[in-house]
Amino acid sequence: MRFLRANKAHKTILVISDIHLGAGAYVDGVRNFLEDFHYDEEMVEFLKYYSNGDFDKRNVELIINGDLLDLLAVPFVEFYDDEFWSEEAALEKLKMIIKAHPEVMEAFRQFASHKNKKITYIIGNHDGELALKSLQNYFLEQFPEDIRSNVQILSEVGGEYIPHEGILIKHGHEYEVAHQFDPITSVAKDEDGRRYFIPPWGSYYVTRVINKFKEERGYINAVRPIKKAMINGLIYDTVFTIRFMLANGFYFLMVRFIYFFKQGKSFKEIFKHSLGELELFGDYEELTKDIFEKRSDIHCLIVGHTHEPIYRTYVDGTSFINTGTWTDMYHMDWGKDSNGPQLTYAQLNFFDEEKRPEISLRAWHGVNHLPFSEV
Repeated sequence: MRFLRANKAHKTILVISDIHLGAGAYVDGVRNFLEDFHYDEEMVEFLKYYSNGDFDKRNVELIINGDLLDLLAVPFVEFYDDEFWSEEAALEKLKMIIKAHPEVMEAFRQFASHKNKKITYIIGNHDGELALKSLQNYFLEQFPEDIRSNVQILSEVGGEYIPHEGILIKHGHEYEVAHQFDPITSVAKDEDGRRYFIPPWGSYYVTRVINKFKEERGYINAVRPIKKAMINGLIYDTVFTIRFMLANGFYFLMVRFIYFFKQGKSFKEIFKHSLGELELFGDYEELTKDIFEKRSDIHCLIVGHTHEPIYRTYVDGTSFINTGTWTDMYHMDWGKDSNGPQLTYAQLNFFDEEKRPEISLRAWHGVNHLPFSEV
């Protein structure tokens, strides 16, 4: 009965995040171990399903909640060191990603071509270089001019988006000191007029530590929880895990402590700030409670970033969703899928007679008689 009722909704909001389109499985004929997205066909089917059939005449807004494009995983451009963050390099990386996933981009175009369909793009930490206007313009130029108004990129400070009363959507990197950045002040210009994106410390860490070790163990950034992954690694893959842990410690000490000492900060200030930077993948459910306490106008918070699909409802009627990811993940906790993708997303159905939407977290299974299941 619930599925029959869903057909009576007048509006649907879909929220996906952390798709991580990279430069493709192969670059110049060589295997690309940094490509995390391998579900182009499933994404095409997903976008087609929600723009045709029962959804053909329904208003549907697709919200891309950060990290659609993994600009941190494309080290194949001919720029060096900090030029990696230049506007020219960023644009080349974006072009490589779009070229590597033509079917997905075509599916986005087809989705946006419907007059009652809309795409809203919230910038995450892996696609932070979209703060550069030239990248935004190039992405939007992938859509014909007559439908371009159906696509918007949000680059405001804070990264908040409220598509409907009571619904707050954020990528989630804003809660971690290591990944925080201001989309406006993070763009700098040199004396020659060249623009650069100034990345947060976490982006440097991804490109200079994580990417290097992924070439040896492609799953290194996809195992949860991290603490259990390190413990098991020390037992079953000792040498690699010790090397990885030493590289993390050395990089953190060299980059952050030396930087603060040069600024003349006190040891207390260094210690306090460093603890904050080490707090990765924090307890978002606790953060959710804080938001609900401070903002009585919000009853649902939707985030991404941690790649951990979660749906919680509370006795006061509030709810929290993490939309997970469309990349392969490996879980070491009981009760969770051990490996592979879940292709999760949030769906909000709006009915005329109800003030609040019907909210669910779903996993895409492809086009069949029941193309999704609830999580």
